[in-house]
Amino acid sequence: MTELKGLILSGGKGTRLRPITHTSAKQLVPVANRPVLFYGIQAMADAGIEEIGIIIAPETGDEIRAAAGDGERFGVRITYILQDEPAGLAHAVLTAEPFLRDSPFVMYLGDNLLQGGIGDLVHAFNEQRPDALILLTPVPDPENYGVAELRDGAVVRLVEKPPAPRTDLALVGVYMFTAAIHGAARAIKPSARGELEITDAIQRLVDDGLRVDPHVVRGWWKDTGRLEDMLAANRLVLDTIDTRIEGDLVDSQVDGRVIVERGARLERSTVRGPAIIGAGARLIDAYVGPYTAIGEECVVSNAEVEHSILLTGSEVRDLGDGRMESSLLGRNVRIGRDGRQPRAYRFLVGDNSEIGIL
Repeated sequence: MTELKGLILSGGKGTRLRPITHTSAKQLVPVANRPVLFYGIQAMADAGIEEIGIIIAPETGDEIRAAAGDGERFGVRITYILQDEPAGLAHAVLTAEPFLRDSPFVMYLGDNLLQGGIGDLVHAFNEQRPDALILLTPVPDPENYGVAELRDGAVVRLVEKPPAPRTDLALVGVYMFTAAIHGAARAIKPSARGELEITDAIQRLVDDGLRVDPHVVRGWWKDTGRLEDMLAANRLVLDTIDTRIEGDLVDSQVDGRVIVERGARLERSTVRGPAIIGAGARLIDAYVGPYTAIGEECVVSNAEVEHSILLTGSEVRDLGDGRMESSLLGRNVRIGRDGRQPRAYRFLVGDNSEIGIL
């Protein structure tokens, strides 16, 4: 079989993660202080894929180019492919056809995380040589996903977001195709929402008598498009870390598996892992609880933070008896309590934000 290429889709608008994604690509929101996109690139590199195309949108393409670069740091070569409009996953495949040509390829949604990588799946695809290999996982809400129906272990039907799903097997955001998918994508019509659906293109392969193999994912998989999914992914990745202390601890302690990156400084603070403290961050009279990722140059002072993600440059100060938890702060956010009387709340909040006072 011709050498596999990789295709990562990073063109979506990230509406479910607003307001964070008003100013940043959703694929660059970090999980355990590493952009989600980088996990997909690394998974392909670890599987031996050297040529990767990344689909980008006009609004966020420059930011993604700047972050991922030419791929050298991952040991791959990255080609950027502009998709003028988000017209569906099958449209993205057609947009990438000049890059993919006749090569089989792995398609990976840039805001997804898959436990264990894709090395075994690439090996199975190369060995068994189906026309497509799709990853499936049982979900409690299949009406929100593309859903597959199997018969005797073979894929017989795929439906995008069915109102009355016949199975609970959702398509995970990783697919493997031969070049046959290009003809299938050209043969379909836009769906009711105006997009060329990858489920319709795969269904066309099935209808044409081509072989589509399913693989049910046994480990975890996360689509990080919502706050709760980002926090869950952060938990899952932090559960895999090992302790590494490269910063300075002054009258401070760390319990459990904790990473303190170079240049970070903890003063009279406690960190209970699993947690990661980014380079240049400062913790002063602070408590950071499990499943928290503190980004570079952040400050947590006289405050408690748990089960949260803080992006670069954010500050949480003087929360008194309160603890911030289950939160996602964007870059350079400032949160604090003013000790003056009378007590009141004061906010400067962007569109589509959410604030919970418990």
